[in-house]
This record gives sequence, C-alpha cells and structure tokens, in this order.
Amino acid sequence: MIPHRVPSVLGALQVRVAGTGPAILFWPSLLMDGTMWRAQAAHFTERGFRVVLIDPPGAGASEALTRHFTFDECVQCIVQILDALQIDRAHWVGNSWGGMIGGTFAARHPQRVGVAVLMNATASAAGWRHRLEFPLLAHAARALGGIRGPLTERVVDAFVGPSTRRERPQVVQAIRESLATVNTRSSYWAVNSVVPRRPDQRPLLTTIRTPVLVVAGAEDRVFPVAEARTMARAIPGARFELLQNAAHLAGLECPDIVNALIDQMIANHDRNSQH
Repeated sequence: MIPHRVPSVLGALQVRVAGTGPAILFWPSLLMDGTMWRAQAAHFTERGFRVVLIDPPGAGASEALTRHFTFDECVQCIVQILDALQIDRAHWVGNSWGGMIGGTFAARHPQRVGVAVLMNATASAAGWRHRLEFPLLAHAARALGGIRGPLTERVVDAFVGPSTRRERPQVVQAIRESLATVNTRSSYWAVNSVVPRRPDQRPLLTTIRTPVLVVAGAEDRVFPVAEARTMARAIPGARFELLQNAAHLAGLECPDIVNALIDQMIANHDRNSQH
C-alpha cells in the first residue's frame, strides 16, 4: 500500500492506499490504527476497489493530538482525505469511533458517501460507566506512559469476548501488539473525546438518506447489542446484522463474514443505482 500524508484540522493524517476503482475508506476503533483492516484491504483490492486505510487523529503514524475534538471535526478530516486523494464519493466502513463518525459523515455529506457500514458503534450519549471508567483508564495509561501489564489485559477484555479468546489467539496477539505501540498522551484526548464526551446523535441520524448497515457483535462489552440496535432504528431504512461470535472488533475477529456483508451492501447499492 502507498502511504500518503494528508493535512487536516486535527493534524497530519497517515493514510495508506491500494488498488483502483470505486473507493472504500476504512476508519478503525480507538487504540487501533489502519492496519486493523488488513484482511479487508486484501479482499477489496482483489475485487477491484481502491482501498484507503486511515490512521485516525493521534493514532498510528498520524500526528499526535493535543486537545479534545468533536465528531464534526472528524468529518472534516474525512472530507479533507477525500479531497486530497481526489475522490468525489466513497463507501465508508468504520469500527467503533469509525462507526460513530461514519453516521455523522453520512448525515452531513450524503453526496460524498455511497454505502456506510457502521460496526460496533453507538448513536447514544455516554452513560455513567463510560463517563467515569474510560477517562480513568485513559488517565492511568498516560500516567504509566503506555498500555502495559494488567491495563493491557483490561483493554483486551473490553475488545474481545470468549469466542475470540478461545478460537482466535492470533487476533488477541495482534491487539496486544497494537496496544503496545499506542501513544497514550495522544490517545488520552481521543478516548475522552469519543467516549465520555460523545454527543447523542440519534436526531442527526434520522436525516440519513443513503444505505447504511449497522453491525453488532453479540459479545461486545463496550457497546452492547441494544445500543447498536438503537443506532440502527434511528437511521431510516438501515439494515442491522448481529454477529454471534464477535465482540468489539468484528472486522478483525470475523473478516470473512464482514467482507461478505460489505460486498452485499455495495452490490445492492450498485443494482439500485442502475434503476
């Protein structure tokens, strides 16, 4: 994949691009970077798509964060990536953070999105647990200078469920390796912006008029199934899929199933666009 450096309202962003054809943008969860989508990149470049893997603000090789931000600023970043890569319209796939702002993007810029696949996400404002627990974890990681020891296992437990623990040790190892590289000073701002400070987006999402698939993991501890269902119900015509053996990182845990769901959404969109 070819790396690109894109200036944005939240600092320089690292994106990796491969393939030609219709574009699909991928934005990962907090504490992960664009490499979370390796399996999707391989699949969709083979199928003739232009794949764009995004390191979100403050993550991976993107510029570190020094302040809180809003979801609308994240959407500005998406538009700036599209403009920098000269992409008029793209499909969107996002996990958690990427799923939440994918909804914002589809609502704010319907002319620039084809289908949106919103995975392991929520449209609701934070409850008491997210307002208290996640800032404490972010502060602890920053104080320790990294995610290590018991804190690593705490995050892994949040990200994966018993199915992945039992059947996919390679996924657990990949998550641990990713957590070891996190810039905790930067992620402090991201975690606090995305989790406890997130807005209630349900009124905004009622304005979406583009095709949306909401995917939930049955074992997701961060955003339980009920929150994902509520998100799907807020979006007119949204399709909802529940993955029984996945938790919070469905694209990493169940890549073949997720790839097939994305394929189906795009194929349906293409058929409908011809009528």
